[in-house]
Amino acid sequence: MKEDEYSGHKTDPLSIVCFLQLECVGELNLKKMERRHNQTPQGQIARVLVEFLEVAITAVVFLNGVYPSGAFERRRYRNVVIQRARHPQLRYYIHATVTGLLPFVQKGMVETVAVIFFNADNVPLEKFVFKLAVNQAYGSEVEEVDLEISLRSFLIKLSNSKSLSKGLPPDCRWEITAYFRSLPETGTSKEAELWIPTDTKQWQQPPLITPIKSMSSEPLCLQLYLEHPSLSESLL
Repeated sequence: MKEDEYSGHKTDPLSIVCFLQLECVGELNLKKMERRHNQTPQGQIARVLVEFLEVAITAVVFLNGVYPSGAFERRRYRNVVIQRARHPQLRYYIHATVTGLLPFVQKGMVETVAVIFFNADNVPLEKFVFKLAVNQAYGSEVEEVDLEISLRSFLIKLSNSKSLSKGLPPDCRWEITAYFRSLPETGTSKEAELWIPTDTKQWQQPPLITPIKSMSSEPLCLQLYLEHPSLSESLL
């Protein structure tokens, strides 16, 4: 059990990392439209949030300069200029990972989604953390436009947060890790089988946390913050 330094409450999350499984999954647009009309409020929130996470995680990777700038192309999302990965495998990895979280976000099982950057020894150097809470008791109609406007402000803030990064070595690597409030039961869904426990090294000391942006509404609460190892951790 550990204390979440940003929110101040006790958590005991399970860290799980998605591995890349190359498979073709197709759905008719008609079925997608039917699902959208029949979605619960939690389903609507999760769909908008997962779409946002795909854009935001791509922005994090771009800002940290892991790949040449030519690996991305400028696009527009919700009237905000964003970066889109040009390489199919990079784009697929981000898309498949966050899409695989959709049913668990909807059920309130996902506590945080983190983009973690490692050095050559697989020691975490920096973490961009999205802490989320979907209100499972919310039963009113979701105003998606208002929700999207709030999430858009995160993208604007994120695009101006490059100075908060400590700088990464050229041989660093990164991954997307999700921390669950409860363990998805394998065998109950195809999505659960895509997730495996991670062997990511953990910091021994509480990290230094830099808040970037937060929102609190009745249907959704979201925090975005940056974690770095403490000075004492760096000396270990």
